[in-house]
Amino acid sequence: MKNCLKLTFDSGQTALAIRADRQAELPDALKQIGLGGSHSVLVVVGGASNISEADFLRIKRLFTEVLAPIAENLGAYVVDGGTNVGVMQLMGKARTQIGGKFALIGVLPENKVALPNQKEPAADLTLLEPNHTHFVLVPGDNWGDESPWISHVATVLANNAPSLTILLNGGEITFEDAFSSINIGRLVVAIAGSGRTADILADALRGEATDERAKKLAKSGILQYVNLIDIDKGVENLGKIIKDLLSNYE
Repeated sequence: MKNCLKLTFDSGQTALAIRADRQAELPDALKQIGLGGSHSVLVVVGGASNISEADFLRIKRLFTEVLAPIAENLGAYVVDGGTNVGVMQLMGKARTQIGGKFALIGVLPENKVALPNQKEPAADLTLLEPNHTHFVLVPGDNWGDESPWISHVATVLANNAPSLTILLNGGEITFEDAFSSINIGRLVVAIAGSGRTADILADALRGEATDERAKKLAKSGILQYVNLIDIDKGVENLGKIIKDLLSNYE
């Protein structure tokens, strides 16, 4: 297991990481870090460092009251981009806040991140989110290189169990994440009202698209949106919608 690493964060939290050079290696690589079998999978993609404070606060409840509890109740795996910013930070903190035991797997380009074991990492590298339980380090020198890997990791982990992608906020790379899921046949749920890319996609589904990529995604037939304008009143209902989709969508 030369590519398997045990990471220890400054907080004392630990995680297992694996390097994968080819997607064909993923089934064996994931088994090396204890991620085998067949599980429902929730993929979370969206805003990272450029998410606004207002949007961040707006969607925070969704993670602690909906996404993390659903993963815990279903025994699902959660897959995201694994860095200590935006929706990935919210996912990690929510898991810890609810005392969750579900596996939380970050998938990232190794050349863009600073591992906690590294001495004096380059200043331009991004930190890992310390509440994640596992990381998959993949080839790439640019953000976005991980997009197809996130989708493929989720497919391998699901192993024919239901899987679902939740898209919140997001920038340019989030479009790539959405295409990667749709190209593999995974339902993408864009959370309207969460800002930026998610709202652009929601507009497309309402027939109000101005972005060509959004129009293309809307025509795919496996993009849905859930309106979050009344999130303060509708968290429970939103949770039921997502849980039903994850439980029943094949």
